[in-house]
Amino acid sequence: MLRSSLGFAFPPTPPSRMVGLSLKLQDLIEEIRGAKTQAQEREVIQKECAQIRASFRDGDPLHRHRQLAKLLYVHMLGYPAHFGQMECLKLIASPRFTDKRVGYLGAMLLLDERQDAHLLITNSIKNDLSQGVPAVQGLALCTLSTMGSAEMCRDLASEVEKLLQQTSPYVRKKAILTAVHMIRKVPDLSTIFLPPCAKLLHEHHHGILLGTITLITELCEQSPAALKHFQKVVPHLVQILRTLTTTGYSSEHSIAGVSDPFLQVQVLRLLRILGRNHEENSEAMNDLLAQVATNTDTSRNAGNAVLFETVLTIMDIRSAAGLRVLAVNILGRFLLNNDKNIRYVALTSLLRLVQTEHSAVQRHRPTVVECLQESDASLSRRALELSLALVNSSNVRAMTQELQRFLESCPPELRADCASGILLAAERFAPTKRWHIDTILHVLTTAGTYVRDDAVANLIQLIGGAQELHAYSVHRLYSALAEDISQQPLVQVAAWCIGEYGDLLLAGSCEDTEPLQVEEEEVLALLERVLQSHISLPATRGYALTALMKLSTRLNGDNNRIRQIVSIYGSCLDVELQQRAVEYNMLFRKYDHMRAAILEKMPLVERSSFQNEEEDQESQREAAPMPTEPQDSKLLDLLDLLNDPSGEVQQPPLLAPSPGGTVTHLLDLPCEPPSLALTQDLRVFERDGLQLNLSFVRPPETPALLLITVTATNTSGADVTHFICQAAVPKSFQLQLQAPSGDIVPAQGGLPVTQLLRVLNPNKAPLRLKLRLTYNHCGKSVQEIFEVNNLPVETWQ
Repeated sequence: MLRSSLGFAFPPTPPSRMVGLSLKLQDLIEEIRGAKTQAQEREVIQKECAQIRASFRDGDPLHRHRQLAKLLYVHMLGYPAHFGQMECLKLIASPRFTDKRVGYLGAMLLLDERQDAHLLITNSIKNDLSQGVPAVQGLALCTLSTMGSAEMCRDLASEVEKLLQQTSPYVRKKAILTAVHMIRKVPDLSTIFLPPCAKLLHEHHHGILLGTITLITELCEQSPAALKHFQKVVPHLVQILRTLTTTGYSSEHSIAGVSDPFLQVQVLRLLRILGRNHEENSEAMNDLLAQVATNTDTSRNAGNAVLFETVLTIMDIRSAAGLRVLAVNILGRFLLNNDKNIRYVALTSLLRLVQTEHSAVQRHRPTVVECLQESDASLSRRALELSLALVNSSNVRAMTQELQRFLESCPPELRADCASGILLAAERFAPTKRWHIDTILHVLTTAGTYVRDDAVANLIQLIGGAQELHAYSVHRLYSALAEDISQQPLVQVAAWCIGEYGDLLLAGSCEDTEPLQVEEEEVLALLERVLQSHISLPATRGYALTALMKLSTRLNGDNNRIRQIVSIYGSCLDVELQQRAVEYNMLFRKYDHMRAAILEKMPLVERSSFQNEEEDQESQREAAPMPTEPQDSKLLDLLDLLNDPSGEVQQPPLLAPSPGGTVTHLLDLPCEPPSLALTQDLRVFERDGLQLNLSFVRPPETPALLLITVTATNTSGADVTHFICQAAVPKSFQLQLQAPSGDIVPAQGGLPVTQLLRVLNPNKAPLRLKLRLTYNHCGKSVQEIFEVNNLPVETWQ
């Protein structure tokens, strides 16, 4: 060790760090790890990269693979290493195995299918595949399956197909996995790999058998011809799975006592594809699926994985009813598992099955309700969606109580969904009007700021239509308003109700509630407090101002105080409030003799006969699940999707039933199932597995009415959620969208989502139809707007 004249000791210089020499890989790793700051680390890497560049320029063939190995480590740390791409090709072309190994590794890390070196690397891979050295063939196959482009796959497909028949199990396994990559890149290559698969399926080697089943699964998903070709292998697959479950397990491939769970899961997935919509194949696997479902050990996660795949297979094929109930019960047991991931999977699966297996899922309602209290937000959200889907007319009281209890303590991000779900359930399954009113009031009191925009209008219409509950409603709302004026929707409904039925409030007589003595001054003071509150929205102040004017005709006292309050807002900065106040002042001054008639009670808004008929039909479907976010049946405007030639947005008018049948309106038309089909399904949209088909029918008794059924299916591996389909037509048409069957399009060709469009074309004009789709898929939010250009002529003639 060297010492300075002052006595300080200097550490010796490492031999590998002498001037002009680069570090060995191990020394580089140690020096980088020893850097105390990011700047020191960058300095070390910059110096070493400079040495590596110099070595590449010198063309040292003996140490090129060492330099590239260090460069790959630098690349793994996130630093640029693109200057080593051509060195990878040089090493791959080298006859030495040590060079090829590092070269192929570098190609997998530094190159991708967007690079321009494809021709060079394709030739090198082709030469190595034909050499006959298993280790080199394995390296080439791994690289091809990692970064092979479509062009490379087409050029090398025949070489890979030959290697599927190699004697070496190592090479055959690599070739099978490479074939999977090729089919995903170029589905047209499916026909090349069909013949070898039948022979490979009889292999006893674990890796080859697992890879072969994966390859067949990919072939069946990519090619209908391949799916038909492999229908005949179902008995052999059933035998493979039976052998795995009955003859014990091998110590080499078993996990936690479960015999080769990876192979079991892959076989179950393939059986699910081959048994879908195939009666004979489904019958062949029913007994085995029941055996796997009852005998699989669920104490370990490996057994749960096999059991879950079994459930998915049972629910996706044409299985027996008892077997489907067994599958739902397995998911119910998953809800009791301590693992949060398993509970989440169970809730998601039950939510997908609730439409088809409603009665079976209903048996697990208590467990689902318990999951509402999960601390994990994703679990509680799934439990909320499933709980809302389980509400029907027989359990609406009990389920609503549970949901209201959850609403009081749920996280803020779930309150809007919970409040909206309770309101929809109450609107659909309310046993009595009073219960319906109480339920909405509780939601408005608990989470008023989170409710939907139409909650106020719906409650006002409900109260207005229940004449026998006017006194009860105004007393309840006044008490709630006196306690809290922060919930804006509640304040708006209460102000409206007090304005309409203030005389009943002051009378103090209500058999359904405790006697409440309210003075006129108290009512006016409360409404004035709402007007003066800084948290009141302009719309809320408008309700309160109108309520005061209504009370001027319902109170027996002097109206001077009301006139003073109204006059104050004649100079309000809010234009809406100012206009109201000015007009109300005019009623006091110029038209006082007409004030009582103008401010009398609002007449009941009658619902159309079509809506009443629809509600009667819905009330009879007690076992039908409720969609998480159903779209109310209503007339839609053009959603700014279609414009007329003048550039103005065309909007169809809101229609009421035509008097005397003199004018035909859309809501007057019958909604019985039509009997005249015009065309077969018309494919109008396809993206990432989501497909949208239209079918057209016209009722013979109403030639001007066209019924369009929109059917959404999903063949991808992930659910399409929050699916909404909206439509627009020109203003000469009348359009109505009925509520869809759901907002989740299940993966793997599950139950489709359907929606009915009713289009009235009195002028027999050419139909123009524009659609807007919004949905979430694979974590992405998608919106598509397009016009259907290939509508058949029969749709408007």
